Amino acid sequence: MSDSPSRNNPGRLSGGQVRYPRLKWLVFAILCALPLSGSVSFWLHGESLIPLAAYGIVSVVTFFLYWSDKRKARAEQWRTPENVLHALELAGGWPGALLAQQAFRHKTRKVSFQLVFWIIVLLHEVFWIDHLFLGAHGFALF
Repeated sequence: MSDSPSRNNPGRLSGGQVRYPRLKWLVFAILCALPLSGSVSFWLHGESLIPLAAYGIVSVVTFFLYWSDKRKARAEQWRTPENVLHALELAGGWPGALLAQQAFRHKTRKVSFQLVFWIIVLLHEVFWIDHLFLGAHGFALF
């Protein structure tokens, strides 16, 4: 087996292995740290279980929707609209979307899609920074 990226899939090694898996898991863990700690903090302080549940449940739904969309793309069938994928990411499903993008190599090359996706991730990070460290003075949504 070669250690070079495959021609049809530069993000993977030949044989379907993801390139730089440790680095990608580290980035994923860092990105999830604020939303997870913020959601757990909400729950432990009796405020709401909704953020914690939303991240978990919506991420699973989003992951499977990406999987389904990738299968439909290969079969040249009707596809899931991008605004639906982005709505689920915004509702807390971006961790599942990020995992699905890497697992299925889906929606990773389309720059306009990735731009919106990373803005959504940034909005979640900024919200939790504001809530956890700045007293929720800028983006008090809850």
